[in-house]
Amino acid sequence: MFINECLNIKNGHLNIGGVDTLDLAAEFGTPIYVMDEQTIRKNCRVYTEAVKKYAPNSGMVLFASKALSFKGIYKIVAEENLGSDIVSSGELYTAISAGFPIERAYFHGNNKTYSDIKFGIDNKIGCFVVDNMEELDAINQIAAKKQKILLRITPGIDAHTHKAVRTGNVDSKFGTPIATGQAIEIAKYALSLPNIELAGLHCHIGSQILEYEPFILAADIMTRFIAEIKKITGYEIRELNLGGGYGVRYIEEHIGIDFDTCIKIMCDTVVKNCKENDLQIPYLIFEPGRSIVANAGITLYTIGSVKEITGFKNYVSVDGGMPDNPRYALYGSVYEAEVCGRADEPKNFECTLAGRCCESGDFIAENIKVQSCRCGDILAVLTTGAYNYSMASNYNRIPRPPIIMIKDGKPYIAVERESFEDLIKNDK
Repeated sequence: MFINECLNIKNGHLNIGGVDTLDLAAEFGTPIYVMDEQTIRKNCRVYTEAVKKYAPNSGMVLFASKALSFKGIYKIVAEENLGSDIVSSGELYTAISAGFPIERAYFHGNNKTYSDIKFGIDNKIGCFVVDNMEELDAINQIAAKKQKILLRITPGIDAHTHKAVRTGNVDSKFGTPIATGQAIEIAKYALSLPNIELAGLHCHIGSQILEYEPFILAADIMTRFIAEIKKITGYEIRELNLGGGYGVRYIEEHIGIDFDTCIKIMCDTVVKNCKENDLQIPYLIFEPGRSIVANAGITLYTIGSVKEITGFKNYVSVDGGMPDNPRYALYGSVYEAEVCGRADEPKNFECTLAGRCCESGDFIAENIKVQSCRCGDILAVLTTGAYNYSMASNYNRIPRPPIIMIKDGKPYIAVERESFEDLIKNDK
């Protein structure tokens, strides 16, 4: 039983979306990212249907495209009636190039440049998620008319996740904290500016969270802050963006959260607090990223060597590594892996999955168990649909892999493999 629903075994071979991974490796080479389009769409619908069921005053789901940004993904999420959370002019340009409806795009970021803000306004961005006073001043200066914004607020929640992806605690580079009194001051300042339309508030407490309690706390604190703004200023916030961060199962031991349940309990908390504080129920927004695409993707590699160091450990080296998947080096992220041609055999070989880079820390996983393997075997690392392609680099001057999408049992190229010519095209 795979933690990725799009995977199965046929004739001993690992299949994704009904396609044999050995056939994919033979046709497209390795390394390659492989994504199942049906799984992406199914994940989108879990959220859109939950918002329809539980958000009394309606709402929207935004795809947090930092998790996976290329033209094809914007087309898919647009067709599934999602908006998009973007964090740079590059992501915005990609969305525009894909024909994404930019009025459904929300521009995030803790340090947007003047050029970023102008690019967003010139392209009629739907909304800015404003981090600080300086950004408010810049938008107010650049905008020729009222520009819709949300204020990013720090609720003071220390979600139980890796310290590098905690974003909701008071001491954070993101947002303005409630606890220090600064959040109410930035709200009052936003209301004083002529070209600013303060539509609502935003918070995001972290990433890869596998508990419900932090999300309940966020909904509770943010709704109570809406009541505080109304009491002090008389102005009632009409939109509340409760962010994303919904965790996924990377390994069997992970206890995943149910996304439908998570949306329900946040909506219920907001409704309860609104009734208690005589507030209108705001339009609710949610920003899943990882949980839309992570379990839809795998990465296929070719094994180059199997090194058994007697009395120490075993190394299985593949033709990828840090450049296409930096998450282990950054966060110590965990994965499951399969030897594609022996997927029905027991995993009895413990090893470190090592990359090809000239870097001692170039690992994909340590102390992982896979099937017995040898040079030339195809290896799949599972649940790599999020933050792998989007964080990929050309370290050691290695071209980035392609993205192969599976649709209705047939593969198509969504992003071409980079060439050596691509590596030097900007060199002078």
